[in-house]
Amino acid sequence: MSTEYGWRFDAAAAPRRLLPSVRARSTVSAVLVVGLGLTLAGGLIFYVLQRSLIGGLNRAADARVSEVAGQLELIGEGDLDTQLKKEQNQRDGQWVQVLRGDAVVSASTWDSDQGPITGLRPKVGQTIREEAGLLKILDTTRPFLVVTRGVDYDGNRDTIIVATFYSGQRETVLKMLLVLGVSFPLLLAGLGVLVWVMLGRALRPVEEIRARVSRVDERDLDDRVPVPPTRDEIARLAVTMNEMLDRLQAAQKAQRQFVSDASHELRSPLATLSATLEVVDSDVSGRAWAELRPVLQNETERMGVLVANLLLLARADDQGLKIMSVEVDLDDLVMEEARRLRSSSALEVPLSVVPVRILGDPYKLGQVLRNLVDNATRYAQSTVALTVTTAGPTALIMVDDDGPGIAPGDRDRVFERFVRLDESRDRASGGAGLGLPIVREVVRGHQGDVAVGVSPYGGARFQVQLPISIDQAAGLLPGETGEIPVLGS
Repeated sequence: MSTEYGWRFDAAAAPRRLLPSVRARSTVSAVLVVGLGLTLAGGLIFYVLQRSLIGGLNRAADARVSEVAGQLELIGEGDLDTQLKKEQNQRDGQWVQVLRGDAVVSASTWDSDQGPITGLRPKVGQTIREEAGLLKILDTTRPFLVVTRGVDYDGNRDTIIVATFYSGQRETVLKMLLVLGVSFPLLLAGLGVLVWVMLGRALRPVEEIRARVSRVDERDLDDRVPVPPTRDEIARLAVTMNEMLDRLQAAQKAQRQFVSDASHELRSPLATLSATLEVVDSDVSGRAWAELRPVLQNETERMGVLVANLLLLARADDQGLKIMSVEVDLDDLVMEEARRLRSSSALEVPLSVVPVRILGDPYKLGQVLRNLVDNATRYAQSTVALTVTTAGPTALIMVDDDGPGIAPGDRDRVFERFVRLDESRDRASGGAGLGLPIVREVVRGHQGDVAVGVSPYGGARFQVQLPISIDQAAGLLPGETGEIPVLGS
């Protein structure tokens, strides 16, 4: 509830403030639940016991009324009074009165001038009971049960009254309540201690996990939490925590490697630029500038491409690639790249395309093609082949070369950042090792996939799979099977 001072009472958070630990809240909850159950069970026991005792008293009173009625008919009122007083010592706990009419006591179990003990006056043959309230067995103001019956005696109505006292039954109930009153708190206290100890043992691995995780920092992720020798939720929590630490350590290692590799790649063009500027500054004739200007321009462009690639990968890691979704004709992109390759190299460029239109980012897809073609050109002996086809709702772009190919064990590594399969190659031929990682990020950003296999020309085949727009997927060219070609092993 809010007040003018801004304070708000949170009923759900109150137990957490009063009992800050799971162990304490669970113990109190268990004690409260069991206490409520014991209370209900105790009430049920009291109710059943009371009904049983009262039922027994009623049956005894009914039997006594029938017995007195028989004696009245057999021996008459005069002798009945003497008989009742004689039997009283043997029938402790019951009072009997026989009324002539409505008020005259003609026979009784005790010598007293007391009048009728009840105002009930049943008709002949009728039985009426007089009981107390819900807790009648504990009612001290009315400590007996009364059963009355109307009988016919010499043409007049007599009333037989039997009053049965609750004293013995009340004592039994009080003892039972005393036992319950003492045993229930002891039972709840024992339960609380037991639950507290068991929860402490059960939560001890959680505390060990918390303590171990609290010691882990960003400088050292080698530590792992202990896994208890059980198959419960805590063991699964420990395994999950260790898996999370494994992922964090792998991410940290990759980040450090990325920074190290990026620094190494940037160091080379910066050193070249610095050395070239020193030569230019020391040459007063100006001829060195004319000769070294192309070197400066090439290194500046290379460093700009490298920085742009690093920025693209960093954004992909941080928030994912932002893909512009427009209609793109893949066949046009591939044919344009084939024209560029034919005009800039002496390689043979076989081309096989079918019209394919997808939804995607034309600039980034062009970057994918450029990176794949540049990679194939770097290793090709004489041929780089480009193919565009479809297989069901999938567009396929294949770039083949007749170079040395890629070993099966390295076909996943080529898509890792800064990976160079030939460590001895110079930077003019080898690049920075970021082209293929960018290809994978862009293709995955288009909900596609890229893989490496064996080319029919003997080298490597890079195959890109991209989803086709719905309209074109419904209109496959005649003769197409809709099966994706399996790359060679």
